[in-house]
Amino acid sequence: MSKEARIAHIRKLAEESAILRKATMEQLAPQILDLAAVISGVIGAGGKLMIAGNGGSASDASHFAAEMVVRLTAERNRQALPALALNVDPSVMTATANDYGYENIFARQVEALGNKGDMLMVISTSGNSKNLLKAATVARENGILTTGLLGGNGGKLCKRVDRSLIIPHPSTQRIQEEHIFIIHTLVELIESDLV
Repeated sequence: MSKEARIAHIRKLAEESAILRKATMEQLAPQILDLAAVISGVIGAGGKLMIAGNGGSASDASHFAAEMVVRLTAERNRQALPALALNVDPSVMTATANDYGYENIFARQVEALGNKGDMLMVISTSGNSKNLLKAATVARENGILTTGLLGGNGGKLCKRVDRSLIIPHPSTQRIQEEHIFIIHTLVELIESDLV
């Protein structure tokens, strides 16, 4: 592929991403606002946000937790907000996978760390990850609110969570780009609610 063709391809990807962002955010803006208010309510009432994902979505879960605990921008110095990514402790994850099966790596942590009044957010581009389905089930059984940041048609998770934000696109890359935009938007809204 020539340099010109590669540049044209980059421009095409950027255009595709921009079109998706505009269309999706017009549709999801009210749901994003609602979810931010619910998360703010959970934290305001003394609860915490637990976040889980696999692969790139695990990175997004860690990113979300970091923005909540630290801050989104230097312009807003505020207290730490209680959030944790369930994919960051390799000892817990590998011990659980070894002793109880990989499908339980998040459910076991929800059981150990979650309390009624907390919220679990699962992040998945497919909505069908067995370990996230199991975590959502355990959360609901224990009175923990559930939400999904999902892609495609939402998969099985959209029926297992209390609320979901779905990026209706087949491309994992485009879904993940929108997920990180939503994460940053949620943190900004939550900060404005709580600070």
